Amino acid sequence: MEVREIVKEKYGEAARRVIEGKGPAGGLLFANPGETVLDLGSGGGIDVLLSARRVGPTGKAYGLDMTDDMLALACENQRKAGVENVKFFKGEIEHIPLPDNSVDVIISNCVINLSGDKDQVLHEAFRVLKPGGRFAVSDVATRGAVPEEVRKSILLWVGCIAGASQEEEYTAKLSAAGFAAIEIEPTRIYDIEDARAFLSTEGVDVDAIAPQVKSKFMSAFIRAAKPVDESAVLSEAKTQKTACCAPGCCS
Repeated sequence: MEVREIVKEKYGEAARRVIEGKGPAGGLLFANPGETVLDLGSGGGIDVLLSARRVGPTGKAYGLDMTDDMLALACENQRKAGVENVKFFKGEIEHIPLPDNSVDVIISNCVINLSGDKDQVLHEAFRVLKPGGRFAVSDVATRGAVPEEVRKSILLWVGCIAGASQEEEYTAKLSAAGFAAIEIEPTRIYDIEDARAFLSTEGVDVDAIAPQVKSKFMSAFIRAAKPVDESAVLSEAKTQKTACCAPGCCS
């Protein structure tokens, strides 16, 4: 089964758990009154609804998700909350169904990590942000190289199916997309002991791999901004590259 289908299945199940009252939903707020917010991989829509209240009636909050169950849950949550300045779209984060320069803030909670084409996601995020717009997401990243079989097991334990990017790689991808003022702030460093029971059931020799993974996996808050003078930054990035390389919705 492809990663995209696994993600749909996993988060469809998560939506059904929330509907049944068996699962929580998290939130990330990074918006101001009157602004337009976009949540990539909006799930049950809780972060979108919270953002909608934060931006107020003069602002707008969009949620983008590819999972029918999640979109149904989000629309139901919107109905219950009675929030009107919200719209949910069905689609992929690699192809955001919004026009250029239309969003002030992009948020996301451990979703970009699930994409098989992070470069495309970040370029799309840059495209839809207004000049001066902010990118403020939570994601999983790594510090240094980790054996692939170990990486897969630990990321499965963390709750993310696709591979996390290394910290330096994430920064480089953001920069290549045109972003500036890039910051990666760790919010949790995963200790091998935290995952001992899970990894043991996966057939992993925890003691043997401990030195290879110590302090290498982290959840992080990732911030960046689209420069106001976008053309100058893109021109500089192009110069550097040359030198180095000689649809549907509910509302």
